[in-house]
Amino acid sequence: MTSAASDAAVADALVELRSAGVRFGAKQALSGIDFSLARGERVALVGANGSGKSTLLRALHGLVPLSEGRRVVAAPAPRLAMVFQRPYMLRLSARGNVELGLMLQGMPRAQRRERAMRALERVGLSAEAGRSGRVLSAGQQQRVALARAWAVQPDVLLLDEPTASLDPTAKREVEALIDEFALQGITVLMSSHNLGQVKRLASRVVYLEQGRMLADVATDHFFSGPLPAEAHLFLKGELPWA
Repeated sequence: MTSAASDAAVADALVELRSAGVRFGAKQALSGIDFSLARGERVALVGANGSGKSTLLRALHGLVPLSEGRRVVAAPAPRLAMVFQRPYMLRLSARGNVELGLMLQGMPRAQRRERAMRALERVGLSAEAGRSGRVLSAGQQQRVALARAWAVQPDVLLLDEPTASLDPTAKREVEALIDEFALQGITVLMSSHNLGQVKRLASRVVYLEQGRMLADVATDHFFSGPLPAEAHLFLKGELPWA
């Protein structure tokens, strides 16, 4: 496996997996994962369905236990926020969905209402603040989820297929928000099947197959440099659909 991370980047790691594995019953979902996420990076996880992308995101967040290896977090611990492929909307207004995470952090009511409105304004949904989150379009719900994540002021934003099933306009809107958050200094790790999106948003690409990392390279290298045979076949097969 080649690595895009320099020694300096590893030294500045916010969170790492070391020789990590995840098992679900008889299924080995991840195996032998050495991954480091440094401050300010934009990293894309690519690979076929079932390759381990979502599991890696969850393992890095700490949402699934490791069956082997270690998860190492910098001190002071970075704040991580995750946006799922299909974000769950509670039976609350858009503002209420954003406020919930702030309430769980113990933020006073007046302060969290102000922060939630600022977050919705950031994603262009202040006019929808009072509408039920469950009646919003899929693109609007994804933007509410991004607002919910941004509101907690994360150091690291983990995104699982953030534009899957969205129409082209909604995809552009969500991509623009991800780019904006990254420009603010938020570290971004995202899984994606959209290779055009990977080119636009990522500076580093990690390729997974059957739970193993087979390539970890700069984005330009991934699309134009030498790769392991499996990654090359994946890229050759997916490029026409990018």
